[in-house]
Amino acid sequence: MRQTFFGSLYLSLAASIWGGMYVVSKYVLDYVPPLTLVWLRYAIAFFVLWAILRVQRIPAPKEKEDWKHIISIGIVGYVVSISLQFLGTKWSDAHTASLITSATPAFIVIFARWMLNEAMTLRKLSALLLATAGVVVVVGFGREETTSFFGNVLLVGAAVTWALLSVLVKIASARLSVLVITTYAIFVAFIGTTPWMVWEWWQATAITYSFPVLLGIIYLGVVSTAGAFFLWNKGMEMMDASVGSLFFFFQPLVGSLFGWLFLHEQLHVSFWIGGAFIIVGVIVAVFERKPSDV
Repeated sequence: MRQTFFGSLYLSLAASIWGGMYVVSKYVLDYVPPLTLVWLRYAIAFFVLWAILRVQRIPAPKEKEDWKHIISIGIVGYVVSISLQFLGTKWSDAHTASLITSATPAFIVIFARWMLNEAMTLRKLSALLLATAGVVVVVGFGREETTSFFGNVLLVGAAVTWALLSVLVKIASARLSVLVITTYAIFVAFIGTTPWMVWEWWQATAITYSFPVLLGIIYLGVVSTAGAFFLWNKGMEMMDASVGSLFFFFQPLVGSLFGWLFLHEQLHVSFWIGGAFIIVGVIVAVFERKPSDV
């Protein structure tokens, strides 16, 4: 029960942080190119996490097998998925990005069944459908916003690759601490995104820095990357991947709530109905009884 509680807490916090991230990233992307912003996030996040490892005197992995896991996580999740997410958000809109990437839990369930042999019970499937219905009700399909088909395709790719990342982290955490996995996977991503950042600068893209933009970049690096990535990976280590995936649905829920609190956006009855569906779905999955309890 203690592991379930803390796993749920870590995943809820990570998804909530990402829920508010879309507003910040959408603002910063008006001044900083998407791939450059991804690179800056990783530079800041790696420095923060590496400093923590140094203080705790935790050595770097030495086994070749460990580095295979770390490199896979860094490339699939932190290079490909995050880059697709930022590019998709740039060419689509924050609302659509939030809706499409909320498909991630469904893909996690598929990968967990395939790679971890996790059982797909009727209870888990019902919880997934309940939470998915909640997201559709909260976000809806009828917003009159300008979207790009290409941007939406990139966002679907981001959802699939992030789902694969979540399962790869679950596998790697059997050998390595989550702090080590997160730190060095972000380092791999930092190296992997450097050529793209250089290419973007080579295109002579104008970059405008101001104090609010710098604050946004620091927030994305420290909180949304270093903090949230660690919390998500730690939570996935402590729970079944198919159950932990449902906490991703808190992302659009918290995003809408933050829009109401800080941007004075209206919340309709659909928000509360959809939110109730999401919460019920998570509760149904988390409190599934084990066979020994029957």
